[in-house]
Amino acid sequence: MDWNLRTCARRGHVTYVPAEDAYRERLEATTPVGPAWRCLRCGDFVVGEPQARGPAEDAPIVLRGRALRDALILRVLSVERFVKGLLVLAAAYGVFHFRSHRDGVERAFNEDLPLLRPFADKIGWRFEDSAMIHTIRTVIEAESRTLLWVAAGLALYGVLQLVEGVGLWMLKRWGEYFAVVATSLGLPVEIYELTEKVTWLRVGALVVNIAAVLYILLSKRLFGLRGGHAAYAAERHETSLLEVEIAAHEPTLPRGLRDPKVPVGAR
Repeated sequence: MDWNLRTCARRGHVTYVPAEDAYRERLEATTPVGPAWRCLRCGDFVVGEPQARGPAEDAPIVLRGRALRDALILRVLSVERFVKGLLVLAAAYGVFHFRSHRDGVERAFNEDLPLLRPFADKIGWRFEDSAMIHTIRTVIEAESRTLLWVAAGLALYGVLQLVEGVGLWMLKRWGEYFAVVATSLGLPVEIYELTEKVTWLRVGALVVNIAAVLYILLSKRLFGLRGGHAAYAAERHETSLLEVEIAAHEPTLPRGLRDPKVPVGAR
């Protein structure tokens, strides 16, 4: 998949006219319907007025190629955080709402659950050994103040998940730091859960979170890794310059005639 073309199809092309004559001449083409300018993202010519003008070093930083794939990965992680945050907030509401209807739930649990015993015996389900039943009983028997603290903790965790999701979706650096710190703090809990009981869901969640932390740490150069913020800023600035240089020095061939196996810098 050509992520550059896909993104341009969704968001539109990015055209920029550098002040330097050498670059400007290579970025411009004459057509029967007027001048056309090369898109800094996909490299195709776009008829019409450019979106901006200025020095090549001030060209907009346009995500392309690997950067676009990185953005997709971060936004997939952000969607996962949004979903988790909403589920946790729903659980917090359920615990809080349960406090005001505790007597009715406890009565239903104690009076109606035994009615299911004949059916449970036929399918081999033992109430006494059910982790779900034990969990429900523990919640019912908990003090009202304890339930309030549980609801507050769940609500706080859910909000943190939503904030993390917003930062990752907007591709903000603070969101990347927030995601690494928040996810790392949850790793000891996930490891402890595995010591109690190993399930594929818990193992998968732990692997995904560890991979996410390592990926964001290394690819975004957080906490001084791989040169830190200075190297990250320099890389982004060089990308802005290179985008203009690559677009300006590419042979002006139709996309169908370009050899996808030839590196951009070697064209």
